[in-house]
Amino acid sequence: MRIVREEFGQGDDFAKKITYRVTGIKPEELIAEFRNSYYPRIAVTVDMVATGTDIKPVEVLLFMRAVKSRVLFEQMLGRGTRVVEPTELQSVTPDARVKDHFVIVDAVGVTEQLLFDPQPMERKRSVPLKRLLERVALGAVDDDDLSSLAARLKRLERKLTSDEAAYIQEVSGGLTLGDLARRMVDALDSDRVLERARERSATPEGEEPPPETVEQAAQEMRLEAVRPLAANPDLRNLLLDLRRRHEQVIDDISQDEVLEAGFDPSATERARETVESFRRFLEEHKDEIAALQILYNLPYRRRALTYEQVKELADALSHYRPNWTTEALWQAYARLERDRVRGVNADRVLADIVALVRHAVQLDDELVPFPERAQQRYRDWLAAQEAAGRTFTEEQRWWLDEIVRLIGTQASVSLEDLDRGTFFQRGGRVAALRLFGDDLPRLLEELNLALVAS
Repeated sequence: MRIVREEFGQGDDFAKKITYRVTGIKPEELIAEFRNSYYPRIAVTVDMVATGTDIKPVEVLLFMRAVKSRVLFEQMLGRGTRVVEPTELQSVTPDARVKDHFVIVDAVGVTEQLLFDPQPMERKRSVPLKRLLERVALGAVDDDDLSSLAARLKRLERKLTSDEAAYIQEVSGGLTLGDLARRMVDALDSDRVLERARERSATPEGEEPPPETVEQAAQEMRLEAVRPLAANPDLRNLLLDLRRRHEQVIDDISQDEVLEAGFDPSATERARETVESFRRFLEEHKDEIAALQILYNLPYRRRALTYEQVKELADALSHYRPNWTTEALWQAYARLERDRVRGVNADRVLADIVALVRHAVQLDDELVPFPERAQQRYRDWLAAQEAAGRTFTEEQRWWLDEIVRLIGTQASVSLEDLDRGTFFQRGGRVAALRLFGDDLPRLLEELNLALVAS
């Protein structure tokens, strides 16, 4: 960063450091700025602009430190090879015409040195997560334990819902699974261990500290890395619960043999208990949770739901019974009411919780995925508009179709939603107001009622 500022003489916005340790702004937000905005022009990072980070307008890669891993080096090169439409490139770099090549500046000889294929993070595949966490609690972890645990936490993090991730932060005191994994990976960094050993033994720069000091430093760093888990049994139990919920264990050794075909009576009984408990929860909390108040009063009093109300309901269910996911509830109903449940294998969305409640309180005879139900009601609404002599232009229909898709996933739409996602790319709220005029707020309210509260 110092070199960039000296060379270019620009302000802080011109170049940004993107690391996990930057305070005041999330690294994801800095990456989004680098991807979508004119500033920053230069991003200084260690390895965050690697695989999984798609920044198509990148035109120059400058290596200022050695990259020993062949995989990481190729991932970094991959960021430069991304193609981009001229319009998208010019939105970030106005004076650029087209990206037809990219430049590599190798300041440290990365392209000339021998690269290696790194050892996999998962080194103890046969050891269950429960056993690894027990070793953590006892303070008896070695490098392989730490590496395997970090790999599993990162893998689990990718499967979490936003609510589950937030709950982990609540239980852990603000740490994400990624934070925990990074602490472990840092503790395995030999350079960091040597630096700690030098500090402990006051070893002069350029000399190696005693081996026993290095081992002591390594053990200290391992224990520090796992302390948030070792000192928090609630967090360890939560991780085991989430792993059971998300991970499928595949036995590729044993031979399966069909002993009997038929429905499992105990599974049917569990489904019945789940459905009955769900209905009891709704009845007991219908006066406390805003979304339930609105749904229970239908059709006598029609009121639109808000995204916040639907989210509050989903959070309340998740906290009451963590295993009450929309998938689990849907499967329970499917086992008991096979002929009245559709979309068992469909991808679940937040708004499906509204479909479950409507079915449970007998507003809807069939349990249908909410996006599908919203589309049917939208077709009915369009037919009613046409019968009343109200027509829409092709551009207006695009907006209406996208608004209905959003309602189908989150059970509501607001003016603020029109400044996000695909709406933003088409001009946002300003463009919508230009198309529909002052009638836009009333139109959104009408769609919210027609698609959700009918």
